[in-house]
Amino acid sequence: MEPMNMRTPTPEKPVGGRREATRRKLFDAAVTLISEQGYGSTTVDEIAERAGVAKGTVYYNFGGKDELYAALMEWGVTRLADTLREAVPAPGMEPRRALTEVLRAGVVFIGTHEALARLLMAEAWRTNRSWYATVRQIRTQAIGVITERLDVMVERGLTRPDLDTSLAGSALFGMVVTVALDWRTLQPERPIEEIHTTLAHMADGLIGSPASPR
Repeated sequence: MEPMNMRTPTPEKPVGGRREATRRKLFDAAVTLISEQGYGSTTVDEIAERAGVAKGTVYYNFGGKDELYAALMEWGVTRLADTLREAVPAPGMEPRRALTEVLRAGVVFIGTHEALARLLMAEAWRTNRSWYATVRQIRTQAIGVITERLDVMVERGLTRPDLDTSLAGSALFGMVVTVALDWRTLQPERPIEEIHTTLAHMADGLIGSPASPR
């Protein structure tokens, strides 16, 4: 009987790894299909086929298409928010430049994960309360990183005095998404530094400065 009580979690680690790999394949398949044809037109059968797994694998891992999509949205926003937060430089960097570094990271992320970005923007704001949690996650996590940079600037008197950092954070996030997708769709030949410079100028105009209030 003793050997039966000496089991360790080691054999289970590959199982967890395989399940995570399967979930990632399903996410990638869902991102591609939904970005191409929309959520409503995408079926579980299609997702499973694109991922190279059995249809039952979708239900085993998520329960259904809605649950898969909700998990996908959470995963995507978390990846975006982590990327933005990792771009926050050391405290010694000038705050306005620190903000532009975060915005640049957003452009790079969207350029690298274009289908995911299109999916989040196209589906998250639909009038379906199933995705309300995702919208809140975008607000608190992804946009929140930008808003925090603006709050620092306001505290140091580096913006116009009446700046609404919450609204400005949403506006800058929207600018990043729109500019990045426009770049990838219509002007992919342009260097990213040109895109970044233009976005930085747009941000300057939005947040203003103590010497040039709106």
